[in-house]
Amino acid sequence: MAKKVPANKTKPKKTSAETTSPVRSAAKRVAPKAEPTHKNLDIYGAKPLPWSRALKQLEASGAGTYWLATTKPDGRPHVAAVGALWVDGKIYFVSGARTRKSRNLAANPSCVFSVSLTGIDLVLEGIAIRVTDRPTLLRLAQRYAAQGWPASVADQTLTAEYSAPSAGPPPWNLYVLRPATVFGVATAAPSGATRWTFGQTC
Repeated sequence: MAKKVPANKTKPKKTSAETTSPVRSAAKRVAPKAEPTHKNLDIYGAKPLPWSRALKQLEASGAGTYWLATTKPDGRPHVAAVGALWVDGKIYFVSGARTRKSRNLAANPSCVFSVSLTGIDLVLEGIAIRVTDRPTLLRLAQRYAAQGWPASVADQTLTAEYSAPSAGPPPWNLYVLRPATVFGVATAAPSGATRWTFGQTC
């Protein structure tokens, strides 16, 4: 009888996602910069406002007073001024755990900010998330201190000798909101009204 030829036991080479998917591999190497899509809301023939115009004012140090709108459990709106900071494309703000706005956010984190800046009014919609990681708390405490409010970190909150009455008694929770949708209306030339939509909310 003829001898049986043993089967080739050589194992196939493993292929990684990087070798089988060059597009995914490229995406890992280069993260594209997120830019909002826009819709022109002007009815008088003005061109869409560039996002860079709104962003320039948001990034200006100490610009504007932020008004936070939340929803009460019975569905009624609640609005309060807050000391907010625009940092790296996000809005950070503080609020005492027992304040009406914090209790509203605990039940429904969807909220809206409005702010009047130089040459443009903005409305920013998104979801507020409480920040508890120490590196971010320390970084934001330093940012607040640089703007004149001597905040420091205490456990998973911020504290200071004083704050605005609307913040409630210390300590204060730190929240972050990355806008999902922003509406802008120019209050100086060039005029216009635009809606910007972002891909992610947190």
